[in-house]
Formats: sequence, C-alpha cells, structure tokens
Amino acid sequence: MLPVPPLDLPIVLLIAAAGFFAGIQNALAGGGSFITFPALLLAGLNPLAANMTSTIAMFPSQTTSAVAGRKLVGDVGALTFKHLFLISVVGGVLGALLLLNTPVSFFARLVPWLVLFATSMFAWGSFRRKPLHAVSGMPTWVLVLVQSCIAVYGGYFGGGIGFLMLAALTIAGQQVRMATATKNMLAMAMNAAATMIFATSKLISWPAALALCAGGIAGGLCGSWLIHRLPEKIMRGSVVLIGALLTVWMFVR
Repeated sequence: MLPVPPLDLPIVLLIAAAGFFAGIQNALAGGGSFITFPALLLAGLNPLAANMTSTIAMFPSQTTSAVAGRKLVGDVGALTFKHLFLISVVGGVLGALLLLNTPVSFFARLVPWLVLFATSMFAWGSFRRKPLHAVSGMPTWVLVLVQSCIAVYGGYFGGGIGFLMLAALTIAGQQVRMATATKNMLAMAMNAAATMIFATSKLISWPAALALCAGGIAGGLCGSWLIHRLPEKIMRGSVVLIGALLTVWMFVR
C-alpha cells in the first residue's frame, strides 16, 4: 500500500481553493469532482487515494443539498423511494468494497476511461436538446437493474451518476423537478455508504479531505448566491471542458 504523501501549507491552501470552486460548481451545475480529483492528483495522491479522499471531502455539501430538497422526492410507479434508497445504499457499499480491493496500478489504468465516460454523460445530460421526460416508460424491474448498476458505479467512482439517475428516473415516469430531488437523495445514500467504508482506509489524506470539505462548504454558500447571477450553460460548459482536458491528461499521463 502506497503511503499518503505529506502536504505542506501552500498545497493545503490550493486544495481548499479547489474545494471552493468545486462547491460553487456543484451548486450551479454539478461536476465538482472534475475539479477536486485532478487537484488531489497534482497534490501527489495516487488515483485511488484521490478518488476516495474526494468522495469523503465533498459528502457534507452533498448532504446539505439533498436534505434541502427532501420534500420533493417521490416514488416511481410501484417502486417506492425507500426501495430506491435501499438499492442505492447496498450498491454504494458494493462499489466501495470493489474499489478498496482494486489494485492502485489497475485503477490508474482504468481512470482515464472512467473520466471519459463521466464527461460524456455530463455533456449528454447538459446539452441534449430533447427534455429527458419527453420519452417515458420503463418497467419496474429495468429501473431496479439500472439503479443497482448506477449505485455500484457510484460507490466505485461516481462521476456522472447525477445525469445517469436523472435520465433513468425521468424515463421511468418522474417529472424533472421530482427526479432532481430524488437523485440528489439517492446520490447522498451512495456516497454515505462509500464514505463510511473509505474512512477506514489508510490511503485517505485527512488534511486534504478537511481542506476540500471546508472549501466545498464555502463554495456551496457562494454558489447559492451566484445561482441566479451566472448563466448555467457557462458553468456546465466549463465542466465539460475540464473533463475533456482531464481525460486527455490522464491518457497521456
């Protein structure tokens, strides 16, 4: 197991700054992990440690967003929200355990493809012209299968899960506003399960996690102020650009 590199004060401050911008990004458009993940890599963490540290650090701000919209969550046909929540928790646990048992070298080779997939999902969800709810109809068993796969992926890496769930929930019949609140709660469930498991790992850089967390909370507050002042397409476009550059960098690296 690779040791966690020590972090000096300038690096910690830079990580906090990355957390701040990620918090703003999450509040406005989502995709904050495209900022925190490369920041932790540049700080010297290996991809596995960076992924787990980022998940733990951004969990508090995700929880705040999810709880704020809890009254809007709903069932999907015969599948209740409680069932979806349970599926998400179990999948998050399985994904996190799978990640902990993934060799660092293998995960490092896998990351560029994961980032490419996450960027593609974000771009598709952000800029597709046809509303997600324009086509509806998904059997309950298909939604269970899809949500199970998303939950495992969410516990393992998590990039793009918001748009994957938004697509699944709206196609299954939820309206966009309800689907947005529901997917926020389900994402929180996945990350809560993963966070509890990752917290036991010796790969976690706690100074980096605390710096990211503090920056993320401040950025989330700032983002809530900016949400009515900045065009959303600009923020979403910046995520796609960052993701594309990160994908190229990871493949070259």
